[in-house]
Amino acid sequence: MPETLLPLDALTDDTLFQGRLLCRQSRTGYRFSVDAVLAAHFCAAKPGTRVLDLGCGCGVIGLILAHRHPQLTVCGLERQEQLAALALDNSVRNGFADRFDVVRGDVRDIAAQLPPESFDLVVCNPPYRKKDSGRINLDDQAACARHELTATVDDFVRAGAFCVKNRGRVVFVYPAVRCNPLLAALQRYRLTLKRLQPVYSYPETTSARLVLIEAVKNGGEQCEILAPFYIHARKHGAYTSAMLQFYQ
Repeated sequence: MPETLLPLDALTDDTLFQGRLLCRQSRTGYRFSVDAVLAAHFCAAKPGTRVLDLGCGCGVIGLILAHRHPQLTVCGLERQEQLAALALDNSVRNGFADRFDVVRGDVRDIAAQLPPESFDLVVCNPPYRKKDSGRINLDDQAACARHELTATVDDFVRAGAFCVKNRGRVVFVYPAVRCNPLLAALQRYRLTLKRLQPVYSYPETTSARLVLIEAVKNGGEQCEILAPFYIHARKHGAYTSAMLQFYQ
C-alpha cells in the first residue's frame, strides 16, 4: 500500500455494476455521491477518447468511464495527495493501470500540469459552494470537495478549456441554483453550451437539484435541452429505474 494512502481501517471498499467495479474511498473523509455517477454517464465517449477528470477525488468518474468504455484512456488531476494516491490505487485494483493515470496538481496552475488541447473530453464535478457559504466540513478532504476553498468554478472551467482540444467536449455537474456562474464561465472561455439536462430529486419536486452540462470548445450555437432526469421515484423513495441502470 502506498505510504500516502490512509490505513485500511480508515477506508471502505464499495462497488458498482453489481460488484464488477471496486471503488476504495475514505470512511469519514471525501466520499463520492450520486452526482459523480450522473456526470460519468452523461459523458458521450467513443473508442480512443482521451478523457481528463479535473479534481478526480478517489477516481470514481474515471473508473466508471474506463469500465464502460474499454478503449478509452483517462487522466485524473487531483490536488490532494491522499486522494490522488487513492485514485491511482483504485485504477490499479480494477486493472486499468495501462489506461488510467493520475497527476497530482492544482487546476489553478494547469499549464504546469498538462499540455494544452491534449484531451478529447474533460469532465468535472467541482466544489458546489462558495468559500463563505454554509458550514465547512471539519475533514479537509470533504471540505475542499464541497467548498471553493482552493479553486473556484471559474478555475475549473478555465482549466477544462485549456486542456480540451478544439471542438472537444467538457461535461460539468453543478447545482441548478448556481448554474449562472458556470454558464458565464463557459462563455468566457469559448465553451459553447450544447446539452443541458436538469436533474430532480423526485418527480413531485418543483425545483431542479442539479444540472448536467455539456459544452464544446468553439462550438456552434445549436443547443439541446433534455428532458428532466429523476433520481428517486418519490420523496424518500427508491431510485428510479433509470438511476438504477447507472449502477447496474
